[in-house]
Amino acid sequence: MTQHVSPPRDGTGKAAPPVQVPAWRGWTARADVRTLSLLGVLAALVVIGGITKPDEFLDTRNVQLVLTQASVIGVVTVGMTFVITSGGIDLSVGAIVALASVWATTLATQDYGFGGILLTSVLVGLGCGLVNGLLIAYGGMVPFIATLAMLASARGLALQITDGKTQIVTVDGILDLGERDAYVLGVPPLVLVFALVTVIGWLVLNRTTFGRRTVAVGGNAEAARLAGIDVRRQRLYLYLLSGLCCGIAAFLLIVLSGSGQNTNGNLYELDAIAAAIIGGTLLSGGRGTITGSVLGVLIFTTITNIFALNNLQSDVQQIAKGAIIVAAVLVQRRTARTT
Repeated sequence: MTQHVSPPRDGTGKAAPPVQVPAWRGWTARADVRTLSLLGVLAALVVIGGITKPDEFLDTRNVQLVLTQASVIGVVTVGMTFVITSGGIDLSVGAIVALASVWATTLATQDYGFGGILLTSVLVGLGCGLVNGLLIAYGGMVPFIATLAMLASARGLALQITDGKTQIVTVDGILDLGERDAYVLGVPPLVLVFALVTVIGWLVLNRTTFGRRTVAVGGNAEAARLAGIDVRRQRLYLYLLSGLCCGIAAFLLIVLSGSGQNTNGNLYELDAIAAAIIGGTLLSGGRGTITGSVLGVLIFTTITNIFALNNLQSDVQQIAKGAIIVAAVLVQRRTARTT
């Protein structure tokens, strides 16, 4: 015998309206699944590293090295996440890092000491970001073309400044930051800077009007304009932010290597874009996650470290990264069709 259940009714005897679940709850649930998946991949890599090279991989110094290497590209990835979330792209981040690092390590700049190197790195990054932003936001150029032009120009200028030579840093304050005596409770200063940038980036993207405008512009620029958002100004700010992150990353790289080279930041654009993508940031814009991007950076850095410890060829490493990127994009497309 079939039992019929009457729909719930309110105090007037009328059927109560169906309960609707807010859309953001569904998105949050999917974001949690992605985060857990990335944590699972990272945990699997740690297990693999521990099995293949237990003494070297699990050593405290190696863990510090992995986190330090992740810090430089991680700061760049935070800026890239904002740009991609807005529907843009920045192919020039690696070249900007190179230009900022060599400009900040010239003999003339080193005469101004620690502050001169830091300020120059940041200002060069901001300057390049300003040019990108003006060309894209107010010049009407496609982000791919504008940042590709910046990539070529910045690399050329970096080569011209160095004449192909490595510029050695002689400022004690910079060199001291790379020593173990500068570690705070066993944590390298570069990692602390990366953590600070990550926290600030997360707060800005998820808890401020600037972050909401970034998502809105990436989701539908025309609708954002009609809603009263100055889309061009927002895009300008985003490329300035990306340039700022590149300047900070250049300074971290100077501390890490103790030098400036025109080859610095090679393929950083690939690593930053890939980390953001596998972290869950949509290439088409409208959705971005700082947490996912950071996990993506840690995954790629851990893969590189495992390959290096096992003396595997770098070409195999690049193939593995490419496969991960393809898999992440396919998962994104499948998720988009089912939501």
